[in-house]
Amino acid sequence: MLSKVITAAVHGIDAHPVEVETHMEGNVAGYNMVGLPDNAVRESRERVISAIKNSGFRFSYNRRITINLAPADIKKEGSAYDLPIAIGIMAAAGEISEEKLADHIILGELALDGSLRPVHGSLSIAMEARKRNLAGIILPEQNAREAAMAGDSMNIYPVGSLLDTVNLLNNVLPLEPFKVDISEVFNLERIYEIDFSDVKGQEHVKRALEVAAAGGHNIILIGPPGSGKTMLAKRFPTILPAMTLDEALETTKIHSVVGLLPAEHALVATRPFRSPHHTVSDAALVGGGKYPRPGEVSLAHHGVLFLDELPEFKKNVLEVLRQPMEDGKVTISRASLSLTYPANFMLAAAMNPCPCGYYSDPTHDCSCTPPLIQRYMSRISGPLLDRIDIHIEVPAVKYKELSSEREGERSEAIRERVQQARERQLKRFKDEQNIFCNAHMQSAEIRRYCKLNETGHELLKNAITKLGLSARAYDRILKVSRTIADLEGSEEIRSEFVAEAIQYRSLDRQLWL
Repeated sequence: MLSKVITAAVHGIDAHPVEVETHMEGNVAGYNMVGLPDNAVRESRERVISAIKNSGFRFSYNRRITINLAPADIKKEGSAYDLPIAIGIMAAAGEISEEKLADHIILGELALDGSLRPVHGSLSIAMEARKRNLAGIILPEQNAREAAMAGDSMNIYPVGSLLDTVNLLNNVLPLEPFKVDISEVFNLERIYEIDFSDVKGQEHVKRALEVAAAGGHNIILIGPPGSGKTMLAKRFPTILPAMTLDEALETTKIHSVVGLLPAEHALVATRPFRSPHHTVSDAALVGGGKYPRPGEVSLAHHGVLFLDELPEFKKNVLEVLRQPMEDGKVTISRASLSLTYPANFMLAAAMNPCPCGYYSDPTHDCSCTPPLIQRYMSRISGPLLDRIDIHIEVPAVKYKELSSEREGERSEAIRERVQQARERQLKRFKDEQNIFCNAHMQSAEIRRYCKLNETGHELLKNAITKLGLSARAYDRILKVSRTIADLEGSEEIRSEFVAEAIQYRSLDRQLWL
């Protein structure tokens, strides 16, 4: 007898339907699985057989079972195929009504006692089911809230065991579709646990971060140990524009596929902040592996990737960042497949000014020689530095500021100004392709939208010649000046905006070179 059950495979962050075909015949025991399954899927045999028996159902060894996972050219991996395989076997044995099998996706990992464990990628699968107008999706209870984020039109049936699934399919268990108020969940999840008001002093650094957030500019913080670089960077996402629901769903899909979505959260509704250690490999940073997985750049999608102690990262690791920073996505190619993951993130980096960390610090003596400092700084390549618009020095915080009782400005107030600046940019670039903020501007757009008056030109000329700023700084200063003007609500780029932007190019000055 033949049965067909619909499930899904996740490739990249998108799901693709998979049909589990089960054929049962004869009086000779046998169990074969075809259709490009990986080891985890092949091992499902023992889990499935034990779960069927321990759920109180009969299982006969005296039948030849053939399972085909179609289409056969798509790699099948993971444990989510346990439940559809078990249902397929029981349907082929005539113990399950096939009424709902044709228009419902079924997925879940089975325990030996027949209970269900959660799986990865349920949001992607639910969105694919909605796209194909299927009637619903049957999955473990722990994945129900996440899958329900796909929309009210999708019927989500959470089940706790194989027995519950069989009873549901046989119309023995009356179960209403699981529903949530997506807007309510979205609003409840949009809360940051940290705030800019926690930071004492460092007002000029907060201002630089506000400018970076307003224009989508990458930023690097340079300062001695203990000056608050990491503390400031962690609060950077709290002043970025609030995520839209579409952005939240796309980010959640990535975290769900990797298995990083917390059980108590159905949605990633705040800007993600990823901070990999400097020993990270290039594959862990941008994605990869035998079967490619998203890397840190994709987990930071629509958020912030923070690289602390930037010169300590391996040079080849930093170099692989250049392409995703430029394209907003990562394509990983292997002999058998090629996957593309989104990677539209903002880069925030931090570093000491020298190996000992105290160069230019008035309260500590630096023990580094000029050649040593030069070698330390040269670990950051010019092409990578080209993609960082703002360099800001972070001095040690004075005791007076640390002991102050005055609370700083809250992230919400800063975020409101950033949002208004972004809206001005969206209006300006509405006719431009793939340009949504000032940081995305290329040479043609810079010439069109970043025109200076005579005073501004003279100021920039003096900065280039007298301060020893590099050629790469010219366009960056213009783009940052445009952002400062947007924060002030000015169409004209005034000379004071140019002067402020010049201060954000520390690493281009002769002092550092």
